[in-house]
Amino acid sequence: MITTQDAEMLRVLPLGGVGEFGKNSLIIEYGEQMLLIDAGMKLPEDDMFGVDLVIPDFSYVLERIERLQGIILTHGHEDHVGSVPFLLRQCATTGPVHIYGSKLTLELVRARLVESSIIRPLEFHELAAGQRYGAGIFDFRLLEVAHSIPMSMAVDIRLPNGARVLHSGDYRLDESMNRPECLEYLARRGDMGDILLFLGDSTNVEREGNSQCEASVREGLNSVYRDAPGSIITAVFSSSIYRVESILALAEELGRRVAVCGFNLERNFGIAKQLGLIRCPDHLVLPVGKLKSLPANQRLVLTTGTQGESGSALSRLAHGNFKGYAIEPGDRVVLSSRIIPGNERSILRMVNHFYRRGASVFTERDANVHGSGHAYRNEMKQMLEWIRPRYFMPIHGELRQLMRSAELAESVGMERDKILLLENGTALEIMNGRSRRIRTDHAGQVLVDGKKISDVHEVVLKDRKHLSGDGMLTVIMVIDRQSHRIIAGPDLVSRGFVFVDDHELLMDECKNVAIRSFNSCDHDGQTGWDEVKAVVRKALRKYLAQRTDRYPVILPVVVEI
Repeated sequence: MITTQDAEMLRVLPLGGVGEFGKNSLIIEYGEQMLLIDAGMKLPEDDMFGVDLVIPDFSYVLERIERLQGIILTHGHEDHVGSVPFLLRQCATTGPVHIYGSKLTLELVRARLVESSIIRPLEFHELAAGQRYGAGIFDFRLLEVAHSIPMSMAVDIRLPNGARVLHSGDYRLDESMNRPECLEYLARRGDMGDILLFLGDSTNVEREGNSQCEASVREGLNSVYRDAPGSIITAVFSSSIYRVESILALAEELGRRVAVCGFNLERNFGIAKQLGLIRCPDHLVLPVGKLKSLPANQRLVLTTGTQGESGSALSRLAHGNFKGYAIEPGDRVVLSSRIIPGNERSILRMVNHFYRRGASVFTERDANVHGSGHAYRNEMKQMLEWIRPRYFMPIHGELRQLMRSAELAESVGMERDKILLLENGTALEIMNGRSRRIRTDHAGQVLVDGKKISDVHEVVLKDRKHLSGDGMLTVIMVIDRQSHRIIAGPDLVSRGFVFVDDHELLMDECKNVAIRSFNSCDHDGQTGWDEVKAVVRKALRKYLAQRTDRYPVILPVVVEI
């Protein structure tokens, strides 16, 4: 049973994934030591121009790095491990960072670290399901759960006072995949009554009933594949190993050969095959160039880009600029993945491009081609009834999912004050049988531009948005250093504003406005070109707003000779 007096305060601080989808990361603190569970990333939103990835703000961890006893990774999906390289690159400690996880998860992370050239001291601890391990004052074990990637884990953490924190990871209850010993262990913990806090996945709380098993999805894919007259192009998440195995098995049954395309998918496929998690005959998989030489009804392209990501293999296929392969009329494109909220527009744009090329497209809305790796309401209810925690904190979801999870917990008999709704940056503290929530300054996100963490602030994004909407007009003036007179120009360069050759009268008047505003500055003003630039910029902005109702970024350039 849980002790009535806690020796130290338990503190939980979500850095990501609570109040949003993606970049899952959460701190568990007890006394002066802490664990980090997951370090994920998410794709940028539509208004994050030029940004490649979004990761949590790890400043809380980095400022207390000497207290970090380890990083526990629940599974290998990018939204749970994708920011590990960026976190490690920022660590200032000279000692090794300890990383815990299953064999597949650690192999996927190792590959990412090699690609990112991370050479700092690391200690990987490969844990089998059910194996107990100690990290500082924490005693924990990983419990294998069913998900869309093998070796996915829940985390059972035993605190020094005997109480336990259970982190569900991503899970579902699938009789064909769940390990009976894991479910028996969870039920036993509930009988013992020592789970102080349950951190539960809320992704699919809005879906009634039970999730589909992988066998059902395989049959759905088969129904789409079996009468396809041309090539089949199927897109999956790069770490959906179970789905990849199902697709390969169907291809072999239907007499199709497979090309695996996309850097991350090729890497993950190689790792899973090496570990024996994917079994397929060597002759089944061909390079995409050789696949093209086969008849269309013998081809299957397995690729990534399910969310319409710009530059992905699937997006390039849709736009007709994928080297070595082209969509043909009669082809079938299958998006065997979930449509992540916020990505609908980019996905539908990509789908339209496929239709323009004569292909037909199947998503989870059109056919049974995807099954979620996350529990539905009945499964979540079953989990709560098994473990019977004292406190429940919903994680992994936007606010509406968190609130629906709270309602579900109340429906199985939990007291409302024991159900704790938090969002990123709100700390939960439990001590002496009492809980409280405290707002902190650690709810930020960091934008990754390219391969490195960049200094992309709100003002930069605002400028990028401005440029994308109204373009830029550069005004170049050559000034005599002695007389302070314009001796050449103004010359105008338009980028994304207007085509200069079609708007000569407008450009000529812009030049006149620039000259008049320049000449309006007094002699002292003309010696300080920053002030002159500001006057020219203001005059042109006003003129263009009146004439065109547009507001391009205006960049005056003064060259002294």
